[in-house]
Order: sequence, then C-alpha cells, then structure tokens
Amino acid sequence: MHTGMDGVAECAETGVRLENTRLGSFAVNTTMTDSISKQVYIRNELGLHARPAAQIAQEAAKFSARIKLKVGTMEADAKSVLDILSLAAGRGKSITLQAEGQDAEKAIGHLERFFLDGFGES
Repeated sequence: MHTGMDGVAECAETGVRLENTRLGSFAVNTTMTDSISKQVYIRNELGLHARPAAQIAQEAAKFSARIKLKVGTMEADAKSVLDILSLAAGRGKSITLQAEGQDAEKAIGHLERFFLDGFGES
C-alpha cells in the first residue's frame, strides 16, 4: 500500500484505492473493471414477490455486468429469480444494488429507476 501526499492510499496488487475526504473514507476499484453500488428501498405494498423478482432478473439480464442484490448479510444474483426471492425483502426494506463490469453504472441506474417506480405497482 502506497500513501501519497494527497491522502490517497493505493495497493498495486489489488488496484483498490482508499481516498480520505472531509466526508469520510471510501474505496475505489481502479482495476479495469468498473464497480458501483447504490442503496434502494422496497416501495411497493407486497414487497419483493415473484412478479417483481422476475422483472428484476429480466432487466438485469440486459447488461453484461455482474449484478448483486444485498439485504443485510444476504446476497443474491440479480439475474436469478430464485436468488432474488430468497432475500424475502418486504416493503421498506433497504437493498444494496452492486454491479461490476463495463456497463455497471448503466445497470445500476436502470435498476434503481425500477425500484423507485415500485416495480410498476405503487
């Protein structure tokens, strides 16, 4: 790990950079793969049931990025309906969308809008 004068520490082996700012520290993946995450909430009345789980998997499949949904310590492949259903996420639950790959930012933005829309149910 190398720390420069600018408060940035970078590990050459992993390509992860730790930046210290007035708002706190955050890790940035500086390898060839882009990585992004975003926190969203379940807004619809019935939560993350079969129909929205299938829609999420269908929408996630449009992207080459590896996309995960995280609820607490549980993690699901966003391209798998069964994985998504295993999260058993109800209304108001916080979910972290995480993606890695060339189109990760587009994938997260697309899925975030889908969650904000309440899966078309609210």
